[in-house]
Formats: sequence, C-alpha cells, structure tokens
Amino acid sequence: MTQSQKLLAEGLGTAFLLVGVVGSGIMGAALADGNVAIALLANAIATGCILYVIIMTLGPVSGAHFNPAVTLAFLLRGEINVADAIPYVIVQIIGGILGVWAAHVMFDLSILQASTTDRAGVAQWFSEVLATFGLLFVIFGGLKSRPDAVPTLVALYITGAYWFTSSTSFANPAVTIARGFSDTFAGINPAHIPMFIGMQIVGVGVAALVLPRLFSKD
Repeated sequence: MTQSQKLLAEGLGTAFLLVGVVGSGIMGAALADGNVAIALLANAIATGCILYVIIMTLGPVSGAHFNPAVTLAFLLRGEINVADAIPYVIVQIIGGILGVWAAHVMFDLSILQASTTDRAGVAQWFSEVLATFGLLFVIFGGLKSRPDAVPTLVALYITGAYWFTSSTSFANPAVTIARGFSDTFAGINPAHIPMFIGMQIVGVGVAALVLPRLFSKD
C-alpha cells in the first residue's frame, strides 16, 4: 500500500471510531431517560462494534492503529519508523476531530463544542495506564498467537474496559483529544486531556517493558 493510502485509512478509521463513540453516546443518553448504566452499555457495545469493523476492513491497508498510543508502541518495537509514525499520529488526531463533528451534524447539534465533563483524579489516571497497557497486551498477544483474532480481541477488550475501568477506557490520545470537542455523554473537559494522555503514554512505557518478555517477535 502507498503511504497516502495508509494515511487515508488511518484518518478515515479514526473518524469512524469517533462517530461510533460520540454518536452512540448521544443516542444512548437520549434514549436512556437518565439511566446512565443503559447509556454506557449502548456506548460500549457500539464502540466495540465499530472497532471490529474498521480493524477488519482497514487493517490490511494501514495496520489499523487508529491510536497514537498503538503507533508509539509499534515505533518502540521497531516495526514502524519515525517518518511514518508522525504522519500517522497527525491524521489520527485530525480524523478523530472530524468524526466528532460528523456525529454532531448527524444529531443536529452545534458542530463546534468544548466539553464540560470533568474526568480527573488518581483513580481515573491509573485507569488510563491500565487501560492502555491492557489494549497493547491484547494487540501484541493476539499478533503472537492468533493474528486473525486481533479485531475480535480488541473489540471485546474495549467493550469490557468501558465497564471495568473508572475512566471508561479512553486508552487513545487521538480519541481523548477529539472527545474534548464534544459536550455530550462521551466528552472530556479539555483541561483534563493532558493528564489522560500522559497516563496513556505511561501505559505504553509499561507495555514496552513488560510485553517483550511475554511476546517475543521471533
């Protein structure tokens, strides 16, 4: 695949991911009549579904990162170089924001928003470390044992992690940034984005230390 095809795949895939995250959050909250558990369940299921679809369809094109943390992890493993990784991250962020705006258009909301949803504190920060490490554990463990199962593994992991992490498992800097642009169910106060991203990077660092001891590339 050409570099332009890979970048288009990463941007489009991340956009669809955010359409799924934000759109299902809006729909879930609207239909749940105040029941946050039902809204979160709808949000988690829809996110898992769209993850499976975009990984299956775009994986052969770009590797289906859709996540700067994943791209960084592959960079640390020497499986992508800096010259390719930087454009990946840029288009992931742009695609994520465009996906948020597309969701706003679909639900007849103001396109330009800033979230007022506070997500902070040690519990949520630790959750992002664990969520990001767990995502990479699933990806690299799957690539080692059952590469064909990675889309399913990632989709199931994120669906579950919505529920077993207090942060609802962002585990993705591009998603974190994009969700700051939506004052809806899935939003995050922009002031709290830097710490979330910092903790996600810590999760990548932990994975870089631990996972090679479990899943060698040989």
